Amino acid sequence: MSAHASTGTGAKVNDVATGTAVLFRGLVDDAGLFPPTGLPMAEALERHRSDLAGDDPVLTHRFLCPAGRLAELRDHLTFPIRLGLILDTPGVPPLEPLESLESIAVELVEVRQAPGETPGAVAERLAGRLPGGARLFVEVSPGDLASLPRDATGPGLKFRCGGLTAGAFPRAADLGALIAHCARHGVPFKATAGLHNAVRHFDPELGVDRHGFLNLVLAVCAAVEDRDPVPVLKLTDVGELVRLAQAVPDDTAARARELLVSYGSCDTHTPIEDLAALCLIDRRPPAPATPGTEGTEEESV
Repeated sequence: MSAHASTGTGAKVNDVATGTAVLFRGLVDDAGLFPPTGLPMAEALERHRSDLAGDDPVLTHRFLCPAGRLAELRDHLTFPIRLGLILDTPGVPPLEPLESLESIAVELVEVRQAPGETPGAVAERLAGRLPGGARLFVEVSPGDLASLPRDATGPGLKFRCGGLTAGAFPRAADLGALIAHCARHGVPFKATAGLHNAVRHFDPELGVDRHGFLNLVLAVCAAVEDRDPVPVLKLTDVGELVRLAQAVPDDTAARARELLVSYGSCDTHTPIEDLAALCLIDRRPPAPATPGTEGTEEESV
């Protein structure tokens, strides 16, 4: 970390450095409906209710739901929910009934850009058709940075960090270029897929390195300090990653998390367990077993 920003890291809350606590607060969206977990709606909502009761600060307590399953969500919902809406339909579905439900607050809308379409064009196409107050995030692929927003007034971005095949995992250089762009221009972004565990590691079945969510968070910290995020994305040394996390200054942590809004995970327990095992968050009593938390690898929101 830069020497000029070394102050403010000594303050501790419950034995965890303040900057470290900020790094992981509200980091993980609940993507339990999505593969490979793919919970039925009732089970996904029951797990979400359990997570709400546990109130772990690592979780956003935001539930991600495809637009095509909104009717099913309404049929099963029995408690208030904060929603991230994934547009898997050709257009925006009628949202008036959804907005009229006091139990549902739509905070985010996420959509993939069509081939040849820019994030700005997506925002124009959906202008006036999103729930009031919802922030738009457009999923982009590594490639042409020139078409991406260059300020925080346009749509946010969404990066896919993995999938079910080796080709779905972006190179560290490509992911790093997207992160650096967002840091340079103040564009917030979300991430999804492939970020099941904290630390980058090799997957022998796919023959590819899986990105770690701790690597991702620390790469954003590097970018906001005008350093290259790629070396941090490539780190596999657990001890070094922990040392870097513990040394993040408070102001860097705050700026990094203004950029990295959250990432979607079909497993809401493993990220907490990983961070606790690395002593980067306070260890809490183990959560009760809930459906769909075993054997997950990557989400495909």
